[in-house]
Amino acid sequence: MSKPDNHYKPFVIGVAGGSGSGKSTVTRQVLSSIGPEMASVVYQDDYYCDQTHLSMDERVKTNYDHPDAFDWPLMVKHMQALRRGESIDMPTYDFVTHNRAPTTVVVNPAPVIVIEGLFALFDADLRKMMSLKIFVDTAADVRFIRRLQRDMAERGRSAESVINQYLETVRPMHKQFIEPTKRRADVILPHGANGPAVDIITTKVVSLIRDLERGSGI
Repeated sequence: MSKPDNHYKPFVIGVAGGSGSGKSTVTRQVLSSIGPEMASVVYQDDYYCDQTHLSMDERVKTNYDHPDAFDWPLMVKHMQALRRGESIDMPTYDFVTHNRAPTTVVVNPAPVIVIEGLFALFDADLRKMMSLKIFVDTAADVRFIRRLQRDMAERGRSAESVINQYLETVRPMHKQFIEPTKRRADVILPHGANGPAVDIITTKVVSLIRDLERGSGI
């Protein structure tokens, strides 16, 4: 890990919400508003546990919508490193093989760090590091349609497998684990990544970045 010359704690934004809620859209809008050189993103999807020791049949049966599917210690360790000003080697996940890919991605520290994921607001240790906690709230039918389209187009899934997974794990896990994290949010974005609400958030973040550039810190 490398350590740059900085003397501030980054402004950490947690972006949570159900599958297909629009989390990635919110993240992209934040990055667009402040510039990619001023922000780094940690994607929780890449922190699924390593499953090399499991057969493909066993991997398929894993409940990927349960908090236990994620490597929380590694994610917390990496966030702590980024807040210290150190770069990390973020794992990458292959949704076709249901396992971590052999390659990693270097994520460098930045004035703004976005943590994006289903359970971004679930873990207390991660929440303590956040300056702003966002929950993207989108209707269930919209989320399902988006997930169906994405999984078929990008992850090689059949419609039947996506529907079965939604009924067996996605919907019940959302109600049990993800929906309750809405109470942990500072800001709830109704109707998904709606423009006016995101504009308010990005305007605030830009203001904080300008304060940092003037030397006042975050």
